[in-house]
Amino acid sequence: MSQTTDDRLVIADQSYDSRLLVGTGKYRDLQETRAAIEASGAEIITIAVRRTNIGQNADEPNILDILPPDRYTLLPNTAGCYDVQTALRTCHLARELLDGHDLVKLEVLGDEKTLFPDVVATLKAAEELIRDDFKVMVYTNDDPIVAREFEAMGCVAVMPLAAPIGSGLGIRNRLNIRTIVENAAVPILVDAGVGTASDAAVAMELGCDGVLMNTAIAAAKHPVQMAGAMRKAIEAGREAFLAGRMPARRFASASSPVDGLFFD
Repeated sequence: MSQTTDDRLVIADQSYDSRLLVGTGKYRDLQETRAAIEASGAEIITIAVRRTNIGQNADEPNILDILPPDRYTLLPNTAGCYDVQTALRTCHLARELLDGHDLVKLEVLGDEKTLFPDVVATLKAAEELIRDDFKVMVYTNDDPIVAREFEAMGCVAVMPLAAPIGSGLGIRNRLNIRTIVENAAVPILVDAGVGTASDAAVAMELGCDGVLMNTAIAAAKHPVQMAGAMRKAIEAGREAFLAGRMPARRFASASSPVDGLFFD
């Protein structure tokens, strides 16, 4: 990692070298899943509890066999939940299966076509989970006011979408994402919509603390290679943000200024 030790990602009082978070769905098999995750350098791995076996089905392959909890921070998520109670039950199941694990990614979806978050339901679910001592990383839309509300209630990270889940459209509203970042005191991570490495770099250049992705890697022609590309993009984008980009100008500015030169 090219990042310095004083520029680590901190979530719920835990620090990480990598600012790339990755999912485990849509790969051909567990071997490809493991290879892509290793290539990504990610340390936080999100797992859809309702779609992935983490011990609830004893006769099926357990993804924890390739993602040992002593190596990775597991982030159970509520993907596929469309109401508050289902999301709450899913988080409690994850806590039971993972021996009291309390860090979760909350998403409560509004409909199956867009997979946009149901913000009202998500707010209710987040409130309940925080009351039950969960550390909640919350998937939401790119509304700065809503992001502020999630932070105020105690979510440990806010994760606005860049575009619809799995769309690969990239960041559609950079101004909103930047506004969320500028007004936040908790980590802001772009979640959903990243399609390629340049999208990840843009998110980091906007000042986001990290990016979570799954489809952009798993649906690539060569997932392991794309995972490596995403790793580099996250690092480059973060370095560019810290370096501070030059001001954008409407007209040209010569790389070699003529001021002070001698002419015949």
